[in-house]
Amino acid sequence: MRIDKYMSMTGIYPRRETARLLAAGRITVNGEVCGKNTLLEPDDLVAVDGSPVSLTAQEHVYLALNKPVGITCTAAHGVEGNIIDYINYPSRIFAVGRLDKHSEGLILLTNDGDIVNKMMRSENQHEKEYHVTVDNPVTTAFLEAMSAGVAILGTVTKPCITYPIAEQEFGIILTQGLNLQIRRMCKELGQRVLRLERTRIMNITLDGLDRGAWRHLTGEELDRLMQTLNE
Repeated sequence: MRIDKYMSMTGIYPRRETARLLAAGRITVNGEVCGKNTLLEPDDLVAVDGSPVSLTAQEHVYLALNKPVGITCTAAHGVEGNIIDYINYPSRIFAVGRLDKHSEGLILLTNDGDIVNKMMRSENQHEKEYHVTVDNPVTTAFLEAMSAGVAILGTVTKPCITYPIAEQEFGIILTQGLNLQIRRMCKELGQRVLRLERTRIMNITLDGLDRGAWRHLTGEELDRLMQTLNE
């Protein structure tokens, strides 16, 4: 079994986190630093920073956080305001995807490496909804241009859904996750984003969740999320 598959099966280390640990030389097999192509035998001892890692079953955790502005979506404890220290959950968890430091709203966290991998692979298929405040009035022409696709980062964004909310506010539903996508799209069309809030990821919403608070996903939410990811 490849080392990245083994780490994912622990339910603790998503593949991106595993890649980061491998690059830093923090994963060992039988006491020796291993590489990304290392193949494991049944009796091999895997460790991270000297602490053994096994496939012992653990209870999975699925959280929804209403992230405030200023919190960074990283597991690196050396980063001030990192999301893991902010949550301070008693077991190891990871953010699913990212929401930039200056944005707020819904982000999911879990210790289930498999669901992290599935959601990251399906990032360009499933809906994420945002409410955006800009510095100038939102016009019909602006919304139509946003929804049709905007040239950024050497490509044209996928068609999306937009709708007006108030004079300088609009909603947007994306099935794509380019770096700072909404901010870059708005800038290209002459608008500056003043506030960006993610309100929904697939079937999970912010409803009833105060800014800065988190909660466990309900059984119904999780069942529907898993069903969609497995389609």
